[in-house]
Amino acid sequence: MANVVSEGAAISGTRTAPERAEAALDTLTTASATPDRLRRVLEQALVFAGAAFAGVYTPGDDPSELCLAESAGLPRTLYGLRDGYPAAGGSPVAEAHRTGHPRWLGPAELAGGPEARRTPSADFSVAVLPLGAAGGGCLLAVTEHPAGFGTDDRACLELVARAVAVPAPAGPAGDGGELAPDAFSLAMDSGRIEVGDDILRLFGLGRDGFDGRVETLLGLCVPEDLPALMSVVEADHMSIGDRELEFRILQPSGPPKWLRLRGRLLPGGEGHAARLVGTVADASTLRTGVTDVARVQRLAAALATAGTVKDVGKAVVAALRRPLRADRIALAELENDRLVVTVLDPPEPEAWPDLWRSEWRTEWPDAPVRAMPTLAAALREGRARIWPAGSALEPALAEVGPGGLAVLPLPAGGRMAGACLIGWDRPHDFGPDERALLTACAGLAGQALLRAHAFDAEHELVGMLQRTLLPRRLPRLPGAVAVARYLPTTAGLEVGGDWYDVIPLADNHVALVIGDVQGHNAGAATVMGQMRTALRAYAAEGHPPDVVVAHANRLLLEMETDLFATCAYVDVDMEQGTAWCVRAGHLQPVLRHPDGTAEIVRAEGGPPLGVLGQTEFPMTPLRLLPGTVIALTTDGLVEAPDTDIDAGMDRLAARLAAADPAHLGLVADALLTGAHRRDDVALLLMRYDGLAVRPLRESWTVWRVPEAVRHARRFTRRTLRAWGISQDTMDTALLVVSELVTNALVHTDGQVRLDMSLVNHRLRLAVADSSPRSPVKPTSIGWEATGGRGILLVEAVSAAWGTLPVSGGKQVWADLVPDG
Repeated sequence: MANVVSEGAAISGTRTAPERAEAALDTLTTASATPDRLRRVLEQALVFAGAAFAGVYTPGDDPSELCLAESAGLPRTLYGLRDGYPAAGGSPVAEAHRTGHPRWLGPAELAGGPEARRTPSADFSVAVLPLGAAGGGCLLAVTEHPAGFGTDDRACLELVARAVAVPAPAGPAGDGGELAPDAFSLAMDSGRIEVGDDILRLFGLGRDGFDGRVETLLGLCVPEDLPALMSVVEADHMSIGDRELEFRILQPSGPPKWLRLRGRLLPGGEGHAARLVGTVADASTLRTGVTDVARVQRLAAALATAGTVKDVGKAVVAALRRPLRADRIALAELENDRLVVTVLDPPEPEAWPDLWRSEWRTEWPDAPVRAMPTLAAALREGRARIWPAGSALEPALAEVGPGGLAVLPLPAGGRMAGACLIGWDRPHDFGPDERALLTACAGLAGQALLRAHAFDAEHELVGMLQRTLLPRRLPRLPGAVAVARYLPTTAGLEVGGDWYDVIPLADNHVALVIGDVQGHNAGAATVMGQMRTALRAYAAEGHPPDVVVAHANRLLLEMETDLFATCAYVDVDMEQGTAWCVRAGHLQPVLRHPDGTAEIVRAEGGPPLGVLGQTEFPMTPLRLLPGTVIALTTDGLVEAPDTDIDAGMDRLAARLAAADPAHLGLVADALLTGAHRRDDVALLLMRYDGLAVRPLRESWTVWRVPEAVRHARRFTRRTLRAWGISQDTMDTALLVVSELVTNALVHTDGQVRLDMSLVNHRLRLAVADSSPRSPVKPTSIGWEATGGRGILLVEAVSAAWGTLPVSGGKQVWADLVPDG
């Protein structure tokens, strides 16, 4: 197989790009035919014309259809290109084929074409050149350079089109042609194979002793490698196109020998069977491939799927360091006049000069580009620079490659996106073919780095938005521990609508909330933020769970949106170990009991929020023993294309039962393991431990009778005496109760309730009424005033006082600290 090292030997570093392209193409067109000759010709368009994609369209078995015969570079789908076009159609491919005239199309011409809506990539330009006279097919090339194909680029593409149109020399499977020593031709219908002398020698067979059957050769292979080989030599398992694999053959003595097969399945014509043609070579003696321009295609394929800057760095290192036998590679982004390190490979600090020992994506300390004139000049010129061993360079660069240094500016979008430095410790010889490889790789890496940087920026923006809509941290709970996890979908960059919340309430109650807004866009995120805020506000007002959810439903119906939301709301009483659960179209909670069993709570449910105006949201009671774990999740964790929700919930319950609740964070991480990530995932866990000391509580409904205050004082005295409160504190408490109850009876209507609690040696006295208006502390009171002193007295004798909203009214409270 011809190698590009022979091509590069004829290329002078002082020639123009078209001259170098012509020398390389002359080498390819005069060499013996190989199965990948056409692809190798197309790769020259990537190297010398800066193309991101190059393909050949020719008439197929049906002359009315132009089919993609071969391609190189990035996947065609990035540019909306098809496998075939009607020869009589209006596509640029068909027009160039029919007229024999080239077409040069920029982003403006392509924007209005029928393929515009099929194109996920950024702006690009297309060149379509006929292959010889009209009717012979055409060459199509794509570039992402803002200016399109320049003058030299167009000249190089014309040379490539001319080389594609030149008939290939007799190939390894040409009918009646002489077979190359390392080539073979396999008839797919009969299994008869013609092989060159070199292949027979590799298999240890003589020409006279070979029966021409492919089974004879397969019988000498290592049995474990036969499945891979059979997938190549059986037509049912192979599509039209190139194949490459390595396999082992048994030796009379010693270990098996590694061989490399490169082949291409050619379709059969009229009266002829399909044929597999290609070459077989000793893999142990093959060159490393550092001069093979095919590495450009492999790098392009890797960069096409590189979504982040880190992925781009990994792809560049994998494509260049080992094949080039380099000792180190550095990749850095250019931001203004400074470089930001992205990749240092190897990562060990001792492998790099002091200037390069920086943390991941951290700016070099005091190292702007102007501090390294050689690097600054290379970036300014915008072309690859290579310095052999012993070159006079500044220490920061000389120590990177004492045996040779390559600096690759990474162009993208009309500017320099960054630089790639490749260094060798021992003297390294740079061939012309290696220079061409580095130049092509630099262009591809620059474009990929620009796309990845934009992706990283968008991803960070989405993540920041998501983080601002979710709780930054969960509160510390009395008698319980809660943890939460959120995983955004890996499909795209759109923000999701899943949310969770933990809301501390009065009297040692806690509300656990989880929900999911329909859709994945800014609208869903907006609704999600509004619903979370609304539920928190309604809960803080003291409403029971069903009223909280009903209010949220009414709010969503009144909002100008067509989106709906599902929600699960659980109000837990930490003192009593009980809870009320309300579901609005959401998944049921899962309870892990202290004995290790797990239960999917069959809680009644109402419709999703924002669907029906007149509806009820029933409450389901739950009983929690110390050690019980409550799990609330969204459907992204339990639903998959191949699994329904019921099966997913059963699996979640089984995994929760098998977990150790002592480490709730590890439990959450284990439950998220293997999540499909096609949708957002929110998970909220709470382990109920119970309060170590239960507060003392008593309540009294105040009757609206003339002696109401006296009854309230008598109830207070009797209760505090039972709790062991001192007489001094009791006298103060009676004064506070008198003032608060009197204010409620005089200034409000409806029911009045007196609540008393003793928590951690702190006595709270609270009076609830049906008026939402809070009492106002007077700024000044004259000597003749007959009222208004009640709140001032409460403030004077209390450690603290305030008001809280409760369902349908307010609660005025005052705290006293008993003596002793």
